[in-house]
Amino acid sequence: MMLLKSSPQFEKAYRKFIRRYPHSQHKIDETILLMESDINSPLLHTHKLSGKLRGLSACSCGYDCRIIFSIKQDKETGKEFLLLIDIGTHDEVY
Repeated sequence: MMLLKSSPQFEKAYRKFIRRYPHSQHKIDETILLMESDINSPLLHTHKLSGKLRGLSACSCGYDCRIIFSIKQDKETGKEFLLLIDIGTHDEVY
């Protein structure tokens, strides 16, 4: 199980996305729980990004919803954690 942290940008984008697509909240929350338990689950379609988002990864949380994240290492404990960076439609986050 991997620890999740969210950036202020993610929190703002999440609230905005849920306001526009309230029916998506349950699927997004399920996706975040799955990310926490198994980031490499085939259900997430996790992939590394290139171009201006090089070094980041993305996963799918529905037909047209993506979560952008990074895998970081805690300096004190040395344990890896997921930093949630952005959420939105394919066109919004890429």
